[in-house]
Parts: sequence; C-alpha cells; structure tokens
Amino acid sequence: MGLVAIVTWSISAMVGIYLLYLWLSGGGLRQQATKITRFPALLVFTHPALAVSALACWIAYVLTLERTFAWLSFGVLAASALLGFVMFTRWLGGGRHARGAEQRFPTVAVLLHGIAGVTTFVLVLLTAAIASGA
Repeated sequence: MGLVAIVTWSISAMVGIYLLYLWLSGGGLRQQATKITRFPALLVFTHPALAVSALACWIAYVLTLERTFAWLSFGVLAASALLGFVMFTRWLGGGRHARGAEQRFPTVAVLLHGIAGVTTFVLVLLTAAIASGA
C-alpha cells in the first residue's frame, strides 16, 4: 500500500502543479493587493509545501518501515488536506461570479486533484494504522 500511496500522491501532485500554474499565469499573485482572488498566497503556497514535506516523510517510511515516519507523514498530510479543503470551499463559493485567477480552474482538474488527495489520505492512514498493529 505504501507504493500505491506514492502513485496516488504523484497524480495529485501533477494535477496540483497544473492548478498552481493556472493560478500564477492568471495573475493570482498580482491579484493579492486588490483582493480579487479568494486564495491568499500564504494558503496557496503552504498547502503544497506541507504536502511535499509529508511525501518526504512517507518516502522515509517506505524505505525504513519506521512507523514514526508513517504517522508523521499522516499528521502533516492532514494539515495539508485541511488547507486543500479550505481552498476547495473557497473555489466553490466563487461560482460563476468569481473574478480571480482560480476561475480558470477546470472542474475536472479540481475533482481529480481532490479525489487523488483523499485517496492518498486514506491509504496513508490505513498503512500507518496497519504498521502500528491497530
């Protein structure tokens, strides 16, 4: 399950990079001063930073099978998932009247990123629980 989680994590990361590219190329950073975007830059950059940190811990777990890394990865991933959920609800709240860079996000990409993220979250939780003998 550890390697499957890395695959789903990779899918989520690739789609996330695409969404970040769309946000940046759509002027997401420039829109911070005018408050046009619903996504604060801190939120946009903290979400992937936490996800990458969690992935590094997960890779350490897969290589060492040390359950501390599995639970550390899960905790950091949970924080990243919470931020992702915040962005998702802000994206939903914008609807067709959104004016920010996030209005360019294709629904399919947002859904794929979210589904891959939730799948990864569940796989990491299950693997950590199994590694602990729970």
